[in-house]
Amino acid sequence: MRQPESIIGNSAALTDALEQVSQLAQINRPILVLGERGTGKELAAERLHYLSPRWDAPLLKVNCAAMAESLLDSELFGHEPGAFTGATRVHQGRFERADGGTLFLDELGTMSLRLQEKLLRLVEYGEFERLGGQQTRRVDVRVVAATNVDLRIEGEAGKFRQDLLDRLSFDVVHLPPLRYRREDIVELAQHFAVQMSAELGWDIFPGFTDSAVQSLEKYAWPGNVRELKNTVERSLFRWNDQNAPIDLIVTDPFASPFEETGLSDDLSTTEDTQEPQRITGFNEHMQQLEKSLLLRALEQHAHNQRRTAETLGLSYDQLRGLVRKHGITSRKRRA
Repeated sequence: MRQPESIIGNSAALTDALEQVSQLAQINRPILVLGERGTGKELAAERLHYLSPRWDAPLLKVNCAAMAESLLDSELFGHEPGAFTGATRVHQGRFERADGGTLFLDELGTMSLRLQEKLLRLVEYGEFERLGGQQTRRVDVRVVAATNVDLRIEGEAGKFRQDLLDRLSFDVVHLPPLRYRREDIVELAQHFAVQMSAELGWDIFPGFTDSAVQSLEKYAWPGNVRELKNTVERSLFRWNDQNAPIDLIVTDPFASPFEETGLSDDLSTTEDTQEPQRITGFNEHMQQLEKSLLLRALEQHAHNQRRTAETLGLSYDQLRGLVRKHGITSRKRRA
């Protein structure tokens, strides 16, 4: 039986939430997990299941926002032959297949009112009918639902059934966003960096510089742990040097290096040779662009690295790391 993925961190906010999950795992009640995107709601649902007496029964997951209403109806409750065009045989829904176990309903707030009514009956009595069927069926399934919207406000607006919300919220687990568990950021970043280093074929993860650590700790992380993981992996990939600590944290892949520098868009030649660059692949081309940008910016500021770093929006240490990375030698400053 597969064990849940580890939830990394030792902050007080995370520890309290995980302790609540561990306690709730022992009782057979519906649970609602609330949290911003990327906070680990699915991991919390896995922890609830695998720590519960249902651990050896199925754990199934459905993203309610990923399906149209009719398809979600069939996926959750199943259908009979002739229920709709193309339905030629019996289809068991997720509730039937999860009998005895747990069903995780992610993005619950997107479910239609009609399906909410069917879900309420199942949660309340364990009963349902397949789409297009007449026979009432019974299952024993623990429902764990998750959302990043305020269902109380949705209920007041008539977009979510209050009786269903009451039934699902025996207790509510609030997962803390990353900005409230900053002491976990570096530990998480190192964990993701070690994984990415192995994927890149590096012998060892060379670590982060102090400047990079400060960048990680100061950033707001609106996308939480998921955004942190993507950022760390992107930063290692772009750094592309296993022998030097990572010094440049790339939080915004859409940011253009040309917007603030006033440099020419014509980077078809290098500063040293003024000969056309030979482009053989994406990675090599990006390395050439990065080096050419650095050379032009350094030349504009007479190779004063501090002024160059300010122009490019980098720290002094980050610029020095890039200069070492590309083997750019210092030149005599011009008056």
